[in-house]
Amino acid sequence: MKKIFSLLLLVILNNLSAQERPKLVVGIVIDQMKMEYLYRFQGDFSETGFKRLMNDGYTFHNMHYNFMPTYTAPGHASIYTGTTPAMHGIVSNEWFHRTLKKEVYCTDDESVTTLVPGTEKEGKMSPKNLQATTITDELKLSTNFKGKVIGMSIKDRGAILPAGHFADWAFWYTKTGEFISSSFYGNTLPKWMDDFNKEKQYLPYINSGWSLLKPIETYNESLTDDNNYEGKLYKKAPIFPYNLKEMYESNDAGVLRVTPFGNDVLANLAKRAIEKEALGKDDITDFLAVSFSSTDYIGHTFGPRSIEIQDTYLRLDLTIADFLNYLDKTVGKGNYLVFMTADHACSENPTHLKDHKYEVDNISNKEVSKDLVAFSEQTFGANLLLKYDSYNVHFDKELIKTKGLDLAKVKQSFKDFLYTKSYVKRVYAEEDILTSTSNDQLLGFVQKGYDPTQNGDLYFVYKPGYIEYSATGATHGSPYTYDTNVPLLFYGWNIKKGETHDKKLITQIAPTLAQKLKITLPNATDSEVLLEVLDK
Repeated sequence: MKKIFSLLLLVILNNLSAQERPKLVVGIVIDQMKMEYLYRFQGDFSETGFKRLMNDGYTFHNMHYNFMPTYTAPGHASIYTGTTPAMHGIVSNEWFHRTLKKEVYCTDDESVTTLVPGTEKEGKMSPKNLQATTITDELKLSTNFKGKVIGMSIKDRGAILPAGHFADWAFWYTKTGEFISSSFYGNTLPKWMDDFNKEKQYLPYINSGWSLLKPIETYNESLTDDNNYEGKLYKKAPIFPYNLKEMYESNDAGVLRVTPFGNDVLANLAKRAIEKEALGKDDITDFLAVSFSSTDYIGHTFGPRSIEIQDTYLRLDLTIADFLNYLDKTVGKGNYLVFMTADHACSENPTHLKDHKYEVDNISNKEVSKDLVAFSEQTFGANLLLKYDSYNVHFDKELIKTKGLDLAKVKQSFKDFLYTKSYVKRVYAEEDILTSTSNDQLLGFVQKGYDPTQNGDLYFVYKPGYIEYSATGATHGSPYTYDTNVPLLFYGWNIKKGETHDKKLITQIAPTLAQKLKITLPNATDSEVLLEVLDK
């Protein structure tokens, strides 16, 4: 009897031990997703996609970014490192680097090469510019590199930054229609990835074109088709249906990016990776980071009130539903943990707001730069501007010194000039950003996104509603709630049902995962966690 009892106890303990971590963690990031989309389109969603995550998982309704600029690369880096650009160093998608005095792209790496011939420019990428560890890095370390980590996205930055420094693979889409990687990860693509590329899954979608998923009457949450606030898709009027084949023949396979079908092909790749890499098949936790990027391309082109964006989310809902069913069958219910969030939200189209009597506008980057140069030449007799780049003003300090000018006075003159502009809310000099302890809310956002070795001498913030973009479509980047409020849904392994409307910060996701998985915290996080999904 004692022997039977001991064996039974051993089985119970083994089962408990096996549940200390999930077999697979799946991080889903949806590019440019507003929390409001889950409300506005809810009536048209299926019961098994977004609704399944919300009804059976835990929903954070009031999740926010706490820095600017709210762009794709800083967003992904902050989700996975649990800290902000001031610490992890990814201060934008691309930026003028103050120390290097040149343009830098977030994942550029001249020391690596592409693994797919013909994609040399798109393939020289790695996470080397990321200065902090990610939750995926810490998982690799804690499993002695036995747990697999794979990142994938239509965008390179959406795949590389979440996967971290120690990933087995990161894959991203190119204009050739192939998913590629770089020599940072290996010498050749896995055979299964080669096979996937040979299938050319993008072609059937392009040949079929883009028609509405549901009857036009369904889309009453959106503005009319072909309204004044939408941009054109490859110079074609924004009217359904879209002849993607014609666009493809005049361009390249990059056309897929600006359609909902980029999400479908990526989901197919995620399922293939789970199968061929045997993710979630043993008791050592694996991590799959999936970033859906087509939502961002479509949002930029057509804006948040377009039928195109609604159709994209109705289709993505079905894609999510199919993917969850796949996880149930291959990894098993209760064996996987999913979190879903976004790298930023997006603004309204200013022309749409202006037509409804809200006095805001879209601003041209080139006009801002031109005005700064003109002011400098009129005031100082020379162009003291080294570069204007995405809210950052860089001065030519050598020229200022040569002309015997006082840098502090130059900065103040430019600050005073910027405050004359109708679109400027705040202007901060470097010393304001680095030394202030004030309760200035906007300064707090700037401080968390500012790196003195990379950012400018001045940094300014637009007024609410103003955007630096074209007259059609929409963008993001500001510290205002329309850009910061994103969804966060946890679902699956050891996640109770529930919801909260308390304000939370995007930097809490990574340390929460670390605590839940019982592994080391990412090295630059401030370690604030989401107790709601840690409580049993």
